[in-house]
Amino acid sequence: MSCQILNNLRTFVALLLTMAQEAYNQNKSTKMEQKKYFFAVDLGATSGRTIIGCISDKKFELEEVTRFPNHLIEQGGHYYWDIYALYFEMIRGLKEVADRHLDICSIGIDTWGVDFVCIGDDGAILRNPRAYRDPITFDAMDDYLKHVISRKEVYDVTGIQFMNFNSIFQLYAMRREGNAALRNAQKILFVPDALSWMLTGNEVCEYTIASTSQLLDPRTKQLDERLLSSLGLTRSKFGKMVQPGTVVGVLTDEVQRLTGLGPVPVIAVAGHDTGSAVAAVPASNEQFAYLSSGTWSLMGIETKDAIINDLSYERNFTNEGGIEGTTRFLKNICGMWLYERCRLEWPEEVRKLSHPELQGSAMTVEPFRSLINPDDPVFAAPASMIGAIQKYCRETNQPVPQTPAEICRCIFDSLALRYRQVFQWMQEFAPFKLETLHIIGGGSLNKYLNQFTANSTGATVLAGPQECTAIGNIMMQAKAARVVSDIWEMRAIIANSIELVKYEPADKPLWDKAFDKYLSILKRQ
Repeated sequence: MSCQILNNLRTFVALLLTMAQEAYNQNKSTKMEQKKYFFAVDLGATSGRTIIGCISDKKFELEEVTRFPNHLIEQGGHYYWDIYALYFEMIRGLKEVADRHLDICSIGIDTWGVDFVCIGDDGAILRNPRAYRDPITFDAMDDYLKHVISRKEVYDVTGIQFMNFNSIFQLYAMRREGNAALRNAQKILFVPDALSWMLTGNEVCEYTIASTSQLLDPRTKQLDERLLSSLGLTRSKFGKMVQPGTVVGVLTDEVQRLTGLGPVPVIAVAGHDTGSAVAAVPASNEQFAYLSSGTWSLMGIETKDAIINDLSYERNFTNEGGIEGTTRFLKNICGMWLYERCRLEWPEEVRKLSHPELQGSAMTVEPFRSLINPDDPVFAAPASMIGAIQKYCRETNQPVPQTPAEICRCIFDSLALRYRQVFQWMQEFAPFKLETLHIIGGGSLNKYLNQFTANSTGATVLAGPQECTAIGNIMMQAKAARVVSDIWEMRAIIANSIELVKYEPADKPLWDKAFDKYLSILKRQ
């Protein structure tokens, strides 16, 4: 009898173990099914990357798949982008994903703004696209604003800051020269839309990238017919306007064959890289400003409606498209371009120093000894950045910085004070009190400038993430896949996945005095 009981007990225990193993396997399988993979193509003006993003358990992870250069091609006195090389790199990244048997939910593409591709009536690209650095635009803006539509009229329609390479002036310059690609274009697609078309065969005009063109009215969220007409164009030349999160289409049979993937959807994310970056700001409410910090700085707020008035025109603020129908009201500020150009000129022993070493040496010299306006035109493209900074200080009756440490300190102090000036302007425009300044992008790792920015603006600074553009791209794909519901869930996941570094303001009287000095120097120009 006891043996029978023992056997029954063993059978029962075995059954429990089997059930436990099955439950474990099922739970493991469920967790595996919850993992969602997204493929991001993130293209800058000098390099590009393909990235896999994975979202599970309210957190995300990123992995770089490929990295490649984006070469600017000079030929015949013009500058072009190699659109076919970019297409090849997308295919290479997708093939790598297929070879690793990663089941991606979708694909999203973000790039720099303003540039576009002309497509012929036979469905072929008409020449590689012109690059925004092309010299043809140097006088185009002034010519257009003088002879076609006035500066104030263009701003009142678009709310976009004036830069000679904006799409409107590129198109004007191409028409003026009798450009054959433009003359024969059946469709004009902005770069991320053109790359999506190459993958899917479908033509769209994504809102955030279109907003960089200075052809879009942010009130109607459509391209303006009068501005198009002034260029000899009609609305039919552009694809259907779509908002971020829209499915463009699935990979063509050809792309499926080249990559080994199936009919994966391509999503129109925030195609403008700054739009994707701002989508990744890990804010908890709307009362924040952002500073996208890198070679160039972009400081702005996120609003429901465009802010277009005489003051925004006077201060040259811009209204670019954001996700979920928002507007990115912002101003371009010269960023670490000043420091990077000086670093190229310093002797080899200085260039060998790490950034923390060089920047740390700047903290040992006298603060606010010499200040500049970082956005003065003399710093746009000088033959010598060091010479330009020294000349500016000399002409404004200041001590002339000589050593790398003195020049670096001049740059950091001046940038922080310029940020304060723009932040105060931003507070005047914002329909809410700005409580926090989020610093995103590569500059979020610069602890000295981050602390200076907190001290100068008087705002709490939260730094991170560095990889904001790729994260915003992936999060918009996740929204399209209904993995997240809206921008605030996106931002909560981002905040839950990274460690933000907080900088609290300090030394207020010192920075107030420095700001008064900075403003007085601006008046001396």
